[in-house]
Amino acid sequence: MARIINGTELSEVIRAEIAAEAAAFHAETGVRPGLATVLVGDDPASQVYVRMKGKAAKEAGFYSREIVLPKTAQEEELLGVVAGLNADPDIHGILVQLPLPAHIDSAKVIRLIDPAKDVDGFHPNNVGRLAIGDPDVLAPCTPAGIVEMLLRSGYDPAGRRVVVVGRSAIVGRPVALLLLRSGKGGNATVTVAHSRTRDLGAVTREAEILIAAVGSPELIKRDMVTPGVVVIDVGVNRVEDPSRPRGYRLVGDVAFDEVAEVAEAITPVPGGVGPMTITMLLRNTLEAARRIVATSGMAG
Repeated sequence: MARIINGTELSEVIRAEIAAEAAAFHAETGVRPGLATVLVGDDPASQVYVRMKGKAAKEAGFYSREIVLPKTAQEEELLGVVAGLNADPDIHGILVQLPLPAHIDSAKVIRLIDPAKDVDGFHPNNVGRLAIGDPDVLAPCTPAGIVEMLLRSGYDPAGRRVVVVGRSAIVGRPVALLLLRSGKGGNATVTVAHSRTRDLGAVTREAEILIAAVGSPELIKRDMVTPGVVVIDVGVNRVEDPSRPRGYRLVGDVAFDEVAEVAEAITPVPGGVGPMTITMLLRNTLEAARRIVATSGMAG
């Protein structure tokens, strides 16, 4: 039976490290890392995510500001909020919770965020820096969390055959770029597969490390992996289950029970990659604060 890579436990360890580093940074500079989250509308899932991010920031000793606009807010109002945060010396990280209401151009909003405060790693400047292998870029949080999980679990991707199933701009593409980079957490041989890949099983069976990030419930079956594979399951999907109080249960993109019988290690859903995403958001915010203070002479 596979070893379980527990993202919740890993996150607790890393968040304790971040809190200690933030305290030392504050003692040295008088500055607390500042994270601002912006939510437009009342989507329940987005509300939960924003609350979790704010709570984690406060627990790490950060300054946290949560801004909530009504779903009727116009694009210009949101752009004004972002511009204000760009200019605010107390804020080092800006996160605009996606998705935004349909009448707001998400790309326009993301482009306005100061790249130095883009702790989500979605600004085109940062995407480009990631693509060219810049080791100092603030990487998107979920991909960065995946790489951190592999390293801390003893599965250095260097030299290994990694198959990424999924090509989204949020997970699939950036995690492939991180794994290809020269340096720590990189140097892997990476294949990106997706919904149009012919004979997906033939591709996934080549993986020493398999990262499933396609958003299809239990797509990856036992016959699609090679024994001894390390599986990182990014998917979070609701499937109907009348036996559960809420009428559904959460599953990943991997058929956990059957794949766990042959894998060397696997992440659960929930409790796997999810907690690492917020943890990497905290790390990015701390790093952004360090760089902004160093370049602006704001210490003290």
